[in-house]
Amino acid sequence: MADAALIDIIKRQGLRRLDQPIELASGAMSSDFVDVKVALCRWADLQVACRAIVQQVREAGIEFDAAGGMTMGADSLAVGIAAETDGHWFSVRKEPKKRGTKQQIEGTPLGPGHRVLLLEDATTTGGSTEKAYEVIRDTGADVVAVATVIDRGDTARRRFKALGVPYFPALTYTDLAIEPVVPPG
Repeated sequence: MADAALIDIIKRQGLRRLDQPIELASGAMSSDFVDVKVALCRWADLQVACRAIVQQVREAGIEFDAAGGMTMGADSLAVGIAAETDGHWFSVRKEPKKRGTKQQIEGTPLGPGHRVLLLEDATTTGGSTEKAYEVIRDTGADVVAVATVIDRGDTARRRFKALGVPYFPALTYTDLAIEPVVPPG
């Protein structure tokens, strides 16, 4: 059951219906733009989303030590969930840093024995989240679940099921009464 308060926050503060469709990161087109970052830029609103995600994951009996994902979409959620659970947060860069330590993961160091909750703010196909998954798996950490604030389509669930990773969208396109996003091709 979707969180009614979270639905209200996203609809009021993050959902924009556009006159012309725009291209999303997945390459798909949509006239419904869901700006989760704007919707959750106030701590009280971010806290609602983080609590909804933590509740879903814990109700499934999944424990995690660290939460994070691909920067920028996961960053605020990672810090918020770390605050809610007294846990650790991390952020995955798209590419390793070109200078200094040349790290690709910032925040808590990940490695064998770490149980990771992988996050995203809005998911269409799960492609960028799967890239973060691969980076995390390369550290030896175990991705125990993937969670998103809003799943915009029907592709990501199948993607993570194929990887054997439980998937938890706090909301779906049906909760916001918008059309599902269909990836190109």
